[in-house]
Formats: sequence, C-alpha cells, structure tokens
Amino acid sequence: MSLPIWVYFVILGIFTSAFMAIKTAKEDKEMETEWIEKEGQVYIDRMEKEKVQRGKVTVSEE
Repeated sequence: MSLPIWVYFVILGIFTSAFMAIKTAKEDKEMETEWIEKEGQVYIDRMEKEKVQRGKVTVSEE
C-alpha cells in the first residue's frame, strides 16, 4: 500500500523548511558574532584614544 503523492511533498517540505531554518540560524549567528567583534573593537579603540588623551592632559597639568 502506497501513500498519496501529496504526503511525500509535505514530508519533503518539512525537511526543506527544517534545513532552511538551521541554515538561516547559523548565518544569523555568524553575522551577530562579526557585529559584536566590530563593536568591541570600536570600544577598545575609543578607550585607547581616551587613555592617550588623559596621558596628555596629565603631562600638561604638571
């Protein structure tokens, strides 16, 4: 006894949907990681710039 053809299409659709969901989640995670690293680098650069400016202010005050 065989299943109707539409059942096979539904099963195929479920697997395709699951695959796409996993693929999209992985891509989103990679993009989020890149964004976090970029923002972290911006923060580090800003902190280093402030440190240099504070060093100049301290030297000029003495």
